[in-house]
This record gives sequence, C-alpha cells and structure tokens, in this order.
Amino acid sequence: MSADLPTPDHPLRIGTRGSPLALAQAHETRDRLMAAHGLAEDAFRIVTIRTTGDAVQDRALSAIGGKGLFTLEIEEALLHGRDPARENGIDIAVHSMKVMPTMLPEGLVLAAYLPRADVRDAFISPRHDGIAALPQGAVVGTSSLRRRAQLLYRRPDIKVVEFRGTVQTRLRKLGDGVAEATFLACAGLSRLGMEDEIRTAIEPEEMLPAVAQGAIGIEARGGDDAVLALLEPINDAATARRLAAERAFLAGLDGSCRTPIGGLAILQDETLWLRGEIVRPDGSARHATDRRGPVSDAAAMGTDAAAELRRRGGDGFFDL
Repeated sequence: MSADLPTPDHPLRIGTRGSPLALAQAHETRDRLMAAHGLAEDAFRIVTIRTTGDAVQDRALSAIGGKGLFTLEIEEALLHGRDPARENGIDIAVHSMKVMPTMLPEGLVLAAYLPRADVRDAFISPRHDGIAALPQGAVVGTSSLRRRAQLLYRRPDIKVVEFRGTVQTRLRKLGDGVAEATFLACAGLSRLGMEDEIRTAIEPEEMLPAVAQGAIGIEARGGDDAVLALLEPINDAATARRLAAERAFLAGLDGSCRTPIGGLAILQDETLWLRGEIVRPDGSARHATDRRGPVSDAAAMGTDAAAELRRRGGDGFFDL
C-alpha cells in the first residue's frame, strides 16, 4: 500500500475463498475495518481465490492433503501481493481458523482475530432431534473426520457417508435424502443468516468442537507495517488468547484433517480452561484431558495437554 490508509485508488485487497460463507467473513472483516478507521467501502476490494480444497469435491480432505488445501493459493497471492504484475495479489487474507495449518509460510503472520462466534456443532436433520434420536443404522453425512470419529464413538451402529461442498450443497444433499442428518458449525450458519436450519446445537460436553471453530483469522505479511497497524484496532484479544492454547494443542499432536482432534479453550477472568480429546478414526477409542491455568501460560498448557494425549494414545493411534 502506498499510504497508511487505503483509498479508492489504492484499496486494501482482501483475499478469500469464494464460498458464500467465506465471502460473508471477508465482508465482516471489511465492515469492521471501515468502522474502525472511518473508511468508505470503495477503499477495499475483495479478491476471491479458488483453492485446491474447493476445486476437488469428489474426495475426502483426509485423502488429498488436509487443511493446507484451503490456504495454499491464498497465501501465495499474499506473499506476492506487492508484485504489480500479479492481478490477484492481495494485502490480507481472511480465513476460517479451523482450516488453518498450525505452521504458516515464512514471512506471513496471523495479525488479527475477529470476536469468536458460537463454537458449537449444529445437528441438522429434517426428522430427528439429535444424535441419540437417530434410528439404528441411520446414515449421517459429514466431511469432517473429527465429527465422524466422535459420532462413531457414541453410536457405532451409524453409517457415515462423505458430505463435501458448501453449506448450501450439504443442505441440498440432506434434502435429497442422501443422509438422515448432518453436522455444520453453528457459527457458519449464523454468519449466513441460516440459524433456522439448526435442529439442535450440540454442547461441547457432548461433542468437543474443532480447534478454533467459530473464529476468523486475518493473515498478513510480517513486515507490512501499514497493514499491521490497520488491523490492530479490530483484533479481539480474548479470541487470540483462547486460540494460542488451542493451536498449540493442535500443533503438539501434529493435527490435520487426517486426525480426529477436538479442542476448546474458555476464558474465566484471567484463568484459561482448555479441554482436548483425540479419537480413533473408526471411533473405537477416545482419550481426553484438560488444563487450567493463567492466560499467560496458554500455549504451554496446549503443548502439555498434547504431550499427555500423545503418550496415552501411543504410536499409530490415528492410523486408519
């Protein structure tokens, strides 16, 4: 950027995936920046980038590479954003944090988090009120290895089928009778104004959510001081502290879309409570733990909890 604040001639380019939910998150980021700095909408430009994860819809994420498939092309556009020859160069990237790898490319940083939304999973079904109400042998659709494993741990009789695609695509499959129920994130449905689709919100005590579920992160170039300063007023410190614990926990388990891991940190004044679990992909075993301590120890608690579960699970715990 050529000045401290973006202008219509030099807009801040916001990179995002092209799904309705991703665009809603990019618009929320833009709107918060507009409000924080008194800027008009034309000082920003939203750039949609098609990722490998969006392009490949006929295979499970665990079979084609995991979380990085939703960020690779966007991060390439961010790294080369200063190059005027690149038409799709961007200045910041907006991500659903639950799909973000724990390791970022050199030169990139997570510069801000928006206030975290509802962390819970939504149970969605036209006929049934929850997991316990599903009939014996019911078919449930999900693209999440975590949700699959957690469901099979509780209900080994259930048949799980692959459900990939946007929120709208998954709901259409459900309406077509491909499955009797599915799961989506409450936060995503809320951001799309689709709360009415939620049959039951599943409490974390029943199904621990994905690490960073409900959180939006904004990625930027580490040395881009003007952009980093622009983002500072919209950063939510409470979300950042919670994710420090959760992402350290995930990193300690080498977590990806191939590993069924749940994690949730909650702030209680200056104390942080972290819960975490690992589940075998077939649902045949589960290990859980928790930590409580000062917020300043958030990352250390995540690392320590991960080390405990690695020991308890042993080698090969996540093998299919």
